[in-house]
Amino acid sequence: MLHNSDARFRIEGASAAQQQAVDALAQQFLVSDERLAAIVKEFRRRMEVGLAADCTMLKMVLSHVVWRPTGRETGSYFAIDLGGTNLRVLRVTLDGAGGATTEHQKFVLTEDAKRRTLFDFVAQCVETFLDDRSLRPAASAPPLSIGFTFSYPIDQTSINSGTLLYWTKGLDVPGCVGRDVVRLLEDALLRVGLRARVAGVASDTVSTLLAAAYADPAAQMGVIFGTGTNAAYYEDVAAIAKWKGPDPPSREMAVSIEWGAFDSDELAILPYTPHDIKLDRKSLNPRRQVYEKMISGMYLGEVARNVVLWLADQRLLLDGRSSDVLNAMWSVDTSYLSAAALDDSPDLSEIREIIEKTLNVPMSTLVDRRIFKAIAILVGERAARLSTVGLVATLTKRPALLDRPLTVAMDGSMYEHYPGFDRIMTETVSRFIPARQFANIRFSLAKDGSGIGAAVLAMLATQHSAAAAQ
Repeated sequence: MLHNSDARFRIEGASAAQQQAVDALAQQFLVSDERLAAIVKEFRRRMEVGLAADCTMLKMVLSHVVWRPTGRETGSYFAIDLGGTNLRVLRVTLDGAGGATTEHQKFVLTEDAKRRTLFDFVAQCVETFLDDRSLRPAASAPPLSIGFTFSYPIDQTSINSGTLLYWTKGLDVPGCVGRDVVRLLEDALLRVGLRARVAGVASDTVSTLLAAAYADPAAQMGVIFGTGTNAAYYEDVAAIAKWKGPDPPSREMAVSIEWGAFDSDELAILPYTPHDIKLDRKSLNPRRQVYEKMISGMYLGEVARNVVLWLADQRLLLDGRSSDVLNAMWSVDTSYLSAAALDDSPDLSEIREIIEKTLNVPMSTLVDRRIFKAIAILVGERAARLSTVGLVATLTKRPALLDRPLTVAMDGSMYEHYPGFDRIMTETVSRFIPARQFANIRFSLAKDGSGIGAAVLAMLATQHSAAAAQ
């Protein structure tokens, strides 16, 4: 039986069997505060394990970024931002007052790039960006210095080297796992005649954190909720048992949590449904990135598609009808769920368009469309609430920092565009942190953070490399 607060999942006009099925879905997808608290506790424990030694769940990758920008730095720097769907090449000009202007070009990753030619594709895009703007350096000029945001798990051994651990976000390029992604990129740039040096490599979350820190000295976390998800934060070096290097002057280091892999070892902590298990089993990376698969934009549409087919197979939705489109994996984009959750028209016309035109199911009733909307809300709300597990665990990792203003920089399509995601996330976080400390937290949209941050990284690495050489 649903609680009174879940009356929005009462489907007007539904049969008893349909309502019972929706009630069962609500019980599966609505995660209680008590369950979240237990997951947060385990997440914190796994963070400690990852800081103590290399492990297979939360990698806690040490970025070797041991500086914070002051916001007063100036100059123009090049950056490459490689994400799960797009690649951006940028020239970023830092204004010395915490601001930055960019000129950039976006390229959509081709299927060939995702499966075979990724680094050559990146190099060709860099060449296009430079040539289109007459920025290609002369043969006699020093090598181009570039900051590189690489949004995949690496074992980082220095500020400008990192070994790829495994692919995520649907990429599967052979010959790369176990190799230094910086060398792979620099070699590809040489093949198109560009002499370039990657000054620094970082995850998208470390870059987001650096971009935020350039604009705001209170920035402590950088978080991505988009195609995939991850977070980075500044950790006290004394708490990093596996760090064997010298203590940096700042006593802090940016750490990339790689939290999308939480619970991937055991599949025993998160609130899985049969629909999540089916997605994981049929994915390119089964038993990996299972936390990411429950909260990020690449996967939520597929979770919902599994639910729709489950109901259709019982003749509780669409009168058992389907289509070749609906039967195909990944055919339900997460943007369809966003549109469905927002549809308040009397006949749910937007949802009808999605079902009948986009998914090519011949006909839908108003009850079908109401159930489809309930599915979209349930899948999205669970994602927003589960996203707070990593946030709360990380924010409370250094509780003294909560006694003063603290900024969490957020980037990604889920946070920015999915209806209610930011509101539900913020409200849920507030239940786990004392009101006095929660009042100090500011969640800010870090638009273009991973691109600007790569340039900030290039600036910091270049400056500190020059200082060390003197």
